[in-house]
Amino acid sequence: MYDLLVIGGGINGAGIARDAAGRGLKVLLCEKDDLASHTSSASTKLIHGGLRYLEYYDFALVRKALIEREVLLRSAPHIIWPMRFVLPQNRKVRSPLLVRLGLFLYDHLGGREILPATKVLKRGESDRLDPLNARFSKAFEYSDCWVEDSRLVVLNAVDAAEHGATILTRTACTDLAIDDGVWNATLLSDGQSTSTVQARAVVNAAGPWVDNVAGLANGRSNSEHVRLVKGSHIITKALFPGDHSYFFQNEDGRIIFAIPYENSDFTLIGTTDESFEGDPQSVHISDEEVGYLCDSANTYFDQQISPSDVVATYSGVRPLYDDKASEASAVTRDYVLSTSHDRGAPIVSVYGGKITTYRKLAEDVLSELTETFENMADPWTKSCPLPGGAILDADFEAFIIQQADTLSWMEADTRYRLLRAYGTRIHDLVGDARSMADLGHHYGGGLYQAEVDYLTQTEFARTADDILLRRSKLYLHMTADEQADLKDKLELGKVA
Repeated sequence: MYDLLVIGGGINGAGIARDAAGRGLKVLLCEKDDLASHTSSASTKLIHGGLRYLEYYDFALVRKALIEREVLLRSAPHIIWPMRFVLPQNRKVRSPLLVRLGLFLYDHLGGREILPATKVLKRGESDRLDPLNARFSKAFEYSDCWVEDSRLVVLNAVDAAEHGATILTRTACTDLAIDDGVWNATLLSDGQSTSTVQARAVVNAAGPWVDNVAGLANGRSNSEHVRLVKGSHIITKALFPGDHSYFFQNEDGRIIFAIPYENSDFTLIGTTDESFEGDPQSVHISDEEVGYLCDSANTYFDQQISPSDVVATYSGVRPLYDDKASEASAVTRDYVLSTSHDRGAPIVSVYGGKITTYRKLAEDVLSELTETFENMADPWTKSCPLPGGAILDADFEAFIIQQADTLSWMEADTRYRLLRAYGTRIHDLVGDARSMADLGHHYGGGLYQAEVDYLTQTEFARTADDILLRRSKLYLHMTADEQADLKDKLELGKVA
């Protein structure tokens, strides 16, 4: 019997499993697809307070997220790093005085220690305004952080497993029932084999399917809490130089980010916010969204883009708590926990939340279960790095310099990418290799057999998409033939 069954392998589920396993609970996490297959890999990939939420007076959420921003930066400096955001002044949308006030609050609400404060940029004094239309002569520049979102999920799952949790991907929970104060869960693996497990408590972190799982537990339809909001992004070739990002205010009240992507080879633009109805499994960007994002970028950038310049897209559905806001963009991003102790067997359903606050959410979920697990250990994740993140003083730049000497035989681009992805665990991946040839077959784009082996053996990867779309973004750097080579070898069982 398990202490805790966690349903859902997105950032919330993986974070809860990690925290619970580290407190001594026997944990099982099941995910019907791959880890981070849906919402958690479709974010704008920011660890941020949410500057625009200040307009909705959601100061508590912004403060909570800003505090977590630096906690996470210290815990995983290989996959999370500081980024500066350029916010051009646009008097048609908001007064500069109002924006300045918001940024003052943003700088001070969360006890900022590591990240630099806001400053004003002027055309002619800063080249960061050069890519913008000439009518934008001033901008504010403030700090937030970037995150490799899918890897954040996977690393939480890896750490959960290393603390004793069982992680089952491609495993759906198809039924939940209580028998003598214990949950009996029916699990369907790979769409074929069925098994039953028992658990003292359940956490429903199924994301867009949270109400479906709640319905399994109470034996009826449950659709009153979740509000699905679609967010889509486009990817183009790089539209500007540098490692900074842009924050654009649209006249319809929405905001759009333009972010350097994949070592600044590309620009990521998003996101949209629109209500969604339908199957979250098949969500995709619409032509209207592509046009909207292109038009938003064209309002600000000198270099104009059209849908033909889009090289890739992605979309996700956010399972927000339905607070009855009239506009999708105004729905709260804070999380709400719904807890039931029906017949002595608790279930906690998670609604909403931001990737930035996942760790705090996990602590709050386990606080809901303290009566069930009286001997559970204290919270521990705030000061413990994620796998690969035990970097001295969280100084990734110094770490790169150190490893350049240790791994001098490795091609510089490959070394940098692997250090970013795996941090201190790069040596687990590399093993005894002392040359590029020792890394095995090269699939293309800097992907070698040694990395594929590591991902399949340690990070729960099973398919080409698991590797190329989620644990890396190498699909943007490999040809169709190179991707097919990996897919063929995985399907033939030659990689594992």
